[in-house]
Amino acid sequence: MNVEQMMKKTIESLENKLLNIRAGRANPSMLNGIMVEYYGSKTPIQSLANITVPEARQLFIKPFDRGVLKEMERSINEANLGITPTNNGEIIILTIPELTEERRKEYVKMAKNACEEAKVALRNIRQDANNEIKKLEMPEDEEKRELEDIQELIQKYNKIVDDKMKEKETELMSV
Repeated sequence: MNVEQMMKKTIESLENKLLNIRAGRANPSMLNGIMVEYYGSKTPIQSLANITVPEARQLFIKPFDRGVLKEMERSINEANLGITPTNNGEIIILTIPELTEERRKEYVKMAKNACEEAKVALRNIRQDANNEIKKLEMPEDEEKRELEDIQELIQKYNKIVDDKMKEKETELMSV
């Protein structure tokens, strides 16, 4: 069992969750997970269109096939992004509204929850690793060294989580 590999996966998962907490700026990753019905199968919106950010608060979605425009618009509406898409017949325009102070604080809470979940996951990984080491029946000094290594790893990854939280909070609270 590679403990550090598992901890890295936890951090990647956290980064993906934090990407989906928007900061009043347009980001193509906001559309991650939106599936569009295309010739009978669900297809990621990124596979069907060019997504560009012409301005800080606008997202342009230009489908490769205009026939899928209405279906894309419907999928975006169903995704509950809190943004109403505008369809001009060629592209879909998403204009991200300016965030209120209250909404920013809500997003910071969401980010803190995601970070706390990541820390819990890291602690669980540490606990499992510690249990594995204790089962191995190795010399006491070697066991102690292994446990200390795992403790150093969790401290390193907890710091990464804290740094990501500070970064996200700064991003969310800056106007």
